Amino acid sequence: MKHFSKIIILVLILGTSATAIGQKDYKFGHINSQELMAVMPERDSAQTVLETFAKKLEDQLDIMQVEYNNKLQTYLADRDNLTELIRQAKEQELNDLQTRIQGFEQSAQQEMQRKQGELMQPIVDKAQKAIQTVAVEQGFLYIFDIAAGGLIYFSDDSIDILPMVKESLNIQ
Repeated sequence: MKHFSKIIILVLILGTSATAIGQKDYKFGHINSQELMAVMPERDSAQTVLETFAKKLEDQLDIMQVEYNNKLQTYLADRDNLTELIRQAKEQELNDLQTRIQGFEQSAQQEMQRKQGELMQPIVDKAQKAIQTVAVEQGFLYIFDIAAGGLIYFSDDSIDILPMVKESLNIQ
């Protein structure tokens, strides 16, 4: 019986310590990545470069549009005096120019998206690295991005790490 009570005591001790080991505090945090991106100083300079790039594309499109409008006005003013062959050539020229303008608009839109990605990716990478650094330093198990829209609920026990990440990046 003495031996049996020692086994029960040993089982209780092991069970209690296993339960204590299993009851680890899990830290969950959240951040609004859009809010973080909005306060990063690199974003402003990237936005300025992007606006300058967009202005150049718009200026080129305006030049093409003016050329089209001038040719259209000339054609409309002279079309009654043109032979059929010249009229067809002028109409084809206008159609070709309009097609070029539409192609340029599509290419410009794609180029803007590429340029935006090129300018913003280093900033996104820096933000993600800072979030990861804070998460590791503070012992978080998960960090949820509330800007991504997939998070439906988070408890008051979830910690907003935005102030810590801003501090890590030396942002006020």
